[in-house]
Amino acid sequence: MPQASEGPVPVVVMGLGFIGQNIVRAVLASPELKLVAAVDPAPRLLGASLGELVGREGIKLKVRGRLEEALGKTEGAVVLHATGSRLPQVAEQVLAAVKAGCHVVSTCEELAFPYLRHPELAERLDRAAQKARVAVLGTGVNPGFVMDRLVATLGQVCGPVRHAQVVRRVDARTRREALQRKVGAGMSEEEFFARLEEEALGHVGLVESAALCALGLGLDCDDFEEEVAPVFAEEDIPGGAYLVRKGQVAGVAQTVVGTEEGVERVRLELTIAVGAEEPSDRIVLDAEPRLELEIRGGVAGDAATAHAVVNAAPRVAAAEPGLLTVLELPAGR
Repeated sequence: MPQASEGPVPVVVMGLGFIGQNIVRAVLASPELKLVAAVDPAPRLLGASLGELVGREGIKLKVRGRLEEALGKTEGAVVLHATGSRLPQVAEQVLAAVKAGCHVVSTCEELAFPYLRHPELAERLDRAAQKARVAVLGTGVNPGFVMDRLVATLGQVCGPVRHAQVVRRVDARTRREALQRKVGAGMSEEEFFARLEEEALGHVGLVESAALCALGLGLDCDDFEEEVAPVFAEEDIPGGAYLVRKGQVAGVAQTVVGTEEGVERVRLELTIAVGAEEPSDRIVLDAEPRLELEIRGGVAGDAATAHAVVNAAPRVAAAEPGLLTVLELPAGR
C-alpha cells in the first residue's frame, strides 16, 4: 500500500446530521487528520459556525453548501461522507468528490459492498476513482466491522470455515432518536409493514455485511435471502426518545442467510429494538478450531461508526486508487 504524505491528512466532512457531527468531533480528536472544511446544503446550516454546531470552541470554520467552495485550493483531501444509506441516492455526491480529486470514506451502507445490489454503479465509481487516482470506501460499524470485517479477522486463525453465525442485539434506547424511529419503535403492526414496503424502515446493509463476511472467510455463497420482522413490546417501555406502549412495535429483527448450492454457510441475525435484552455481539465460527467471540454490551454504533470513518481516512489516502472494501484495509491503524 502506498505511503500517505507526511503530516495530518486534510479532510472535509460532508453531511452534518447526527453522525456527521460525531465524525467532526472524532476528526478533532485524531492527530492523523486536519479538518479543513464542512459541507451541508441545508439552508438552516449554510454559513453556520461549525464550532457552535458541534460544541467545540475555537473552530473558525463555517458550513459551506458546495464541495468546490469548501475545498478551495486544498489538494489530496479525504471527504468523510455521511448523507444517506442508499447508494443511488448519494452516488452523484461521491462521484463529484472523486472528480474534484478527493478520496472518499462514506457511511453509505450500500457502498460497503455495492457490487451486490448496484453492480453498474459500482463499476462506474471504480472507473472514476481509478481515473482520478483516488480511493473510495464505504464503512461503519455495521456494515464495516462487527458482522463482517471482525468475523473475517477471526477467521484468520482457524482452518476452513464450514459455517459462520453472527448475532447482534442492540437496545435502541442507547441510540439516537432517528434510529429508534427508523426501526419502527412506537408504530402499529400495520404501519410497520407499510413503511417497510416503502423501504423507509429497518437496517440497511445487512446483506452487504453477509456478502463481505462470506468473502472474508473464503465462503462461496451464491445466494443471500433476507427476512425482516417487527419486535413487539410486551410491556410499556420507557427510557427511549418516547414511550413505547405494550403491543406497539419496539423495533426490528432482521436475518440474512447466505447459501452455497442450497447449503447454509452464513447467518447474520440483527435485532435493534427499544428495550432489547442483553445487548451483545456474538460470533460463532464452525471450523477447526471452533471459535466463539462475544462482546458484552455490543459495540456502540454511533460512536463506533464515526471512529471507523475517521480511522479509515489516512489508510484510504494511502491506498491504491479505486473502489475498496473494508477487507482491503490494514488490520491496524
